[in-house]
Amino acid sequence: MPRDASDLLHGTLDVLILKTLSWGAMHGYAVAEWIEHRGGGELVIVDAALYKALHRLEEGGAITSEWGLSDNNRRAKYYSLTARGRARLRTESETWKRYAHAVGRIIESS
Repeated sequence: MPRDASDLLHGTLDVLILKTLSWGAMHGYAVAEWIEHRGGGELVIVDAALYKALHRLEEGGAITSEWGLSDNNRRAKYYSLTARGRARLRTESETWKRYAHAVGRIIESS
């Protein structure tokens, strides 16, 4: 489990990005859009936090990037999941499921 609130927040965004990229390569804006849509509008991803997380994940070898053209013909950096990123996604997804279940039990207790 994460050690403090900062680790928890980084871990949350990281696992959301990894899950998003498990569907295929995307540029940063598309990653944020996918997360916001799948979160039912309850999650808003701040650009600075998103790009900091993308760089952190790339430096850690969980994702790679390459330049390409977006749908509107603009130059964009596309991010893809690596084998290391897939393994990390599996591990962190299980951790988050246990964590969310535990928090839910506490909140719902009488």
